[in-house]
Amino acid sequence: MSGVFSQAAWLKVWTYRGTFLHGLATTVQTAVLAILLAMIIGIVLGLFATGHIRILKIIARIYVEFIQNTPVMLQICFLYYLLAFSGHSIGIIPAGIVSLGIYHGAYMAEVIRAGIESIPKGQFEAARSQGFSYFGEMYYIILPQSIKIILPPMVNQVVNLIKNTSCLYIIGGTDLISLTYSFVTGATTGGAYGPAYLVSGALFFIICYPLSKLASTWETRLKQRDQRVAVAGRGSTGKGMENA
Repeated sequence: MSGVFSQAAWLKVWTYRGTFLHGLATTVQTAVLAILLAMIIGIVLGLFATGHIRILKIIARIYVEFIQNTPVMLQICFLYYLLAFSGHSIGIIPAGIVSLGIYHGAYMAEVIRAGIESIPKGQFEAARSQGFSYFGEMYYIILPQSIKIILPPMVNQVVNLIKNTSCLYIIGGTDLISLTYSFVTGATTGGAYGPAYLVSGALFFIICYPLSKLASTWETRLKQRDQRVAVAGRGSTGKGMENA
């Protein structure tokens, strides 16, 4: 770790700063596209899991259990090398996007399922009594109410997905971690291990920390609001009893 205090090592990192910025840009691009895919999968499977069709519930459960209980790195390698050796390679970054989207889609599905199931059953019954279809009641009544419950854990999943882009290193990607490794082992750039990995970590922190704080702040505010509503409800009940 003596390299951390080496002026030459820090100068080398600064000279090749474009490498780190390129890696950061690739990481962000990969994360954004993977998040979109994960959200699509999560919404579909979340609706499957809370729907009335048994086979769709089973499909959602099998998907979630299998994906959550196998390592994301294994899934990335499996998809990339399966396609590569079958002659249908889609490239490292697309394979990473699909793999991360599939992996975190399982977690998004659980978040959405939990959010939907947290809504009182009376809301579902009221929607049906008004003649809403299943998708109508979800779109107009249930999902808008569950957003406040879904958002904090969903943001946490976004943070986890961004950090998991580092797993693309295993298949030789051009993400931030992969390029950092290439930098510290390069013939002309090698040796600046400490500064390089500190810069890489700082860039991840700059992206992930604000999102983590946002999720934490949302969760705290929602709990405080629920407590205020509960207190107000008890106060109204007490006044009603006194008036009676």
